[in-house]
Formats: sequence, structure tokens, C-alpha cells
Amino acid sequence: MAVNLAEPGELFAVPGVRLGSASASVKVSADPDQSNVAQAQRDDVAVVVFDAGTTLAGVFTQSGFAAPPVQLCRSRLSTTGAMRALIVNSGNANAATGERGLADAQRLCAGVAELLGINEKEVLPFSTGVIGEFLPVDRMTRGFARCTQTLAENQWLGAAKAIMTTDTVAKATSRRFELDGANVTVTGMAKGAGMMRPDMATMLAFMACDASVSETCLQTLVREVADASFNRLSVDGDTSTNDSFVVACTGQSGGATIDSSAAPGYAQLRAELTSVATELAQAIVRDGEGATKFVTVEVSGGRTQKECADVAFTVAHSPLVKTAIFAGDPNWGRFCMAIGRAGLTDFDQSKVSLHLNDVCIARDGLVADDYVEAAAAEVMALEEYQVLIDLGRGAARDAVWTSDLSYEYVRINAEYRT
Repeated sequence: MAVNLAEPGELFAVPGVRLGSASASVKVSADPDQSNVAQAQRDDVAVVVFDAGTTLAGVFTQSGFAAPPVQLCRSRLSTTGAMRALIVNSGNANAATGERGLADAQRLCAGVAELLGINEKEVLPFSTGVIGEFLPVDRMTRGFARCTQTLAENQWLGAAKAIMTTDTVAKATSRRFELDGANVTVTGMAKGAGMMRPDMATMLAFMACDASVSETCLQTLVREVADASFNRLSVDGDTSTNDSFVVACTGQSGGATIDSSAAPGYAQLRAELTSVATELAQAIVRDGEGATKFVTVEVSGGRTQKECADVAFTVAHSPLVKTAIFAGDPNWGRFCMAIGRAGLTDFDQSKVSLHLNDVCIARDGLVADDYVEAAAAEVMALEEYQVLIDLGRGAARDAVWTSDLSYEYVRINAEYRT
């Protein structure tokens, strides 16, 4: 059950972008006794098509086991950011599939390119789902063909639903704003609930806007947006083989082209894109597998932002902290253990303090004299709250978003392939 997460509200069409989705029964086994009927009945493939002149940039997983679709995306984007289409499937990650997996991704891109009348190298593939299994290419080819027959500007929600795996809620959102005299629209969608500790982005996330941004500038922009949003979340501390975050700019708003971080409008566009990405990133944590709590871990008083992030992520990743959050147990020992193993040099535990919202649990490295456990337990019974850690050694700060680790998380992942 997602934590305070509703279905997406109104999603705005982005001029120059069309989407379509369909069912290809991607996860259905070749053995009919093993077939997942529910998976066969829902959409699990999507196509996103961009008008000519669109620029696109992305960031991808740092995993050494990066999936063939990621490898192909990196290769194609290294030569040009002028892409015309994305193809996405859920149910099968096409990861740990070697040369065959790469050939399958290329074949699917070529098929969609032929249907759209574009170059196959202008198509980027994305997959998510079970690792280590080959794609059902024939079924997917037919599914992608059906996607191209239903392309429309208002199909963001259908596409967001098609890319879900263990997600319980589709994740998508929109903004409209004025940028340097032009009216701009941005809409984004994401999927992710488990295997979540992005080293660049999230499981899969796609955003489009009609601002005009050069290829080189857009690559910088995407990295900055990812660092401020998707790179600030943790569900279970694991990094996917398929993490991908892509932003496309169609340039159809009529505004001037943003060609550098110093250009007028760059800072505002970055802020607007970061706002959308942050909402999507937090939605992923709220929908974390088995999550019952949404927790912000904020670390202040560090010498650098990096060491604050290191502490925050160590706390957010810790199974002992996460199970304490699930239990609503304000166990100071769990937190001090995690803070202590974050790898800080010249660490002085006597300067550390910890609050849960406004309840002080510890100060000067010890349980606070005025601490009342019932007050902390009351905070931890909330569906959302903050863990506030002050290291007492500097002026830097950082924050990450995380969820608890519940019985349901174990069940979902124990049964993931069945």
C-alpha cells in the first residue's frame, strides 16, 4: 500500500510528443502452466515518439551488469542527442542476456523505426522486470506495432501504467510555467518500487518539455536534475541493471534556445524540471515495495555535502534502521550504529545530535536527559516524518528520502518470479 500516494492528476500534452501503449504479454512464460494471466491482460509495452528537431539526453546505471538496452542507449546517445522515439517494456529487464539481448533490442528498435519511417539509430530501447531472461521478441514486435497505431499526445497515463512492474500506483506529473516570455509545458513519468538506490537516476524515468535546449546543455541539465532528485532516494539500497533517466526537449514553445548554464532561463528551467523529478522520485519511495512509512533523513553540520550524503544514505540503507522504522521503535542505537559506519574521518561522536521531527532523542552523542521515549514513538507511528541528524562539524547539509523494510517487502521479492 503506497504511503500517501494517489493516482496522477491531470497530465498535460507536450507539443511534439506522442505516446501509445499496448499489451504484449511480455512476462508470460512459454509454458502455459506458468503463465501469468494478469500480466497478459494489461499493457506492458509503450512507444514515445518525438517530432523532428527534438533534443534528448540521459543518464544511466553505473552497474557493471548494465543491461543491453542501456548499452545501446549509451552508444546511440554518444553520437547524437537527436532521437525520434523511445520503446519501453515492463516484465523483462533484458539484463544478463549478452549478445542475444543486444541483438533483440536492436531488432525491436529496427521494427519500430520501420513503422515510423525513421532511422533505427534514432530509437532508444528501455526494459524493466525480471533479470536473466530473454525477451519474447515476436510478441513484443506485435505489441509495439499496436502502440504505433494508437499514438496520441494525451496518452501519458497509459504509458506510465504500461511501464509498471511491482509498482502499485502509476507515477506521472505535469507543470506549466512561463520561461523567458514563452509558455512551457513539462510532463514526466517514472516507474520503480524495489531494487532502488540509484547511482544516477531511477529504475526508469522519462520527462519531456517543449523548451528549446541544445544537446550539450541538456546533458548538463539532466545530470544536475538527477543529482537533486532521483539520486536522493533509497528503498532497499540496491542499484538496478537498467536504471535510466531521459529528458527530451521538443523546442516547440517558441522561446529562445538555452545553450549553456549561463543562458537566461537555464536556472528556472532546471528548477522546474527538478520539481517534477523530485515529485516522481518521492512517489517511488512512497510506493516502495511493502512500504508503510515515508521518511526524510536530513543530515546537517557536515564539513561537505558529500559526507552529509554519505551519512544520510548509510542511515537510509541500513536494514536495522529500516526495520526499526517499520516497527515504530525509536531505538537510538540503530541510528548511532549507522552514523558511525558511514566512514567519516576525524569523527567526533560527542558532537552528534538526533531529532525525530521536533523530538530530541540524543545530543552530544548521548541520549538526551529530557528524552521521553513515548514522544519519539508517537512520531514514528506517523506515516511521514523526518530524521534530523546534526554532525556538529561544519555548515554543509544534505537529505535523502527512504522507506521502511516490512514483512511485505520480503514476500514481494520472494515471490517476484512466480
